[in-house]
Amino acid sequence: MTKSFTYWKEPDGMFLGYLNEFPEHWTQGTDLEDLKEHLQDLYKEFSKEELPGIKRVAELELA
Repeated sequence: MTKSFTYWKEPDGMFLGYLNEFPEHWTQGTDLEDLKEHLQDLYKEFSKEELPGIKRVAELELA
């Protein structure tokens, strides 16, 4: 399984990013691999159950 994410490198060298499914919940890492580990942790936590206050992105199929 793969999940898309958005990331960027800050001037201080840190990598910031978020899972596209949860765009309001950013995390950071010292490098891209560290960021990916933190994103995996977020996904595991948010996927456990429907947590209150966690906004989600979905697609709607129109007829």
